[in-house]
Amino acid sequence: MTDGITGFFITLEGIEGVGKTTQMEFIANYLQKQGREIVITREPGGTPVGEGIRELVLDNKHTGMAADTELLLMFAARAEHIEKVIRPALEAGKDVLCDRFTDASYAYQGVGRKLSNERISLLENWVQKGLKPDLTLLFDAPVEIGLERAAKRSEKDRFESEALEFFEAVRNCYLQIARNEPQRVKVIDSTQAVESVKQQVLSVLEKEMPKNDG
Repeated sequence: MTDGITGFFITLEGIEGVGKTTQMEFIANYLQKQGREIVITREPGGTPVGEGIRELVLDNKHTGMAADTELLLMFAARAEHIEKVIRPALEAGKDVLCDRFTDASYAYQGVGRKLSNERISLLENWVQKGLKPDLTLLFDAPVEIGLERAAKRSEKDRFESEALEFFEAVRNCYLQIARNEPQRVKVIDSTQAVESVKQQVLSVLEKEMPKNDG
């Protein structure tokens, strides 16, 4: 975390259909019961500019978008998000819950689109200026399970229309990030029933969250 920040930054990661939305609500309720002020947001999105970019990158009309274009759009949305929402909230002592962040860029645009980590890292350093999540919950399930769940909730967007191999690569990248950074990234088994997943999440939060002095 960077200077001047007193809030706690939590990100939720994982492929489609692993239950991040359900668990986001559970985490938010848990933190509020602890007397913590929270901001709930998502990527791409979180600001008017970011939500506009979200519509652009998810729209099936743009199938075939250049990988570099996709990556730059993601970081453009992220720059606005950090400037307008995330950093101000953290500096005000609020906890930020964000559905996806830069790990997703390494997984989806890096491994999925075959862009180099060096290129993504350059953008990360430029845009984030040292800002990183304090805790990342990686919701993990086999690709077939995640995509089957995702297919039941809505029409496929541009990412969800990708081949199985794409998501296998994305999932494997996420798991590699978790192996590389076990202190920050905690893997949650999303194949279990919702209540069991909540218990896993609760166990991590009770261990990792700083005590609320307020």
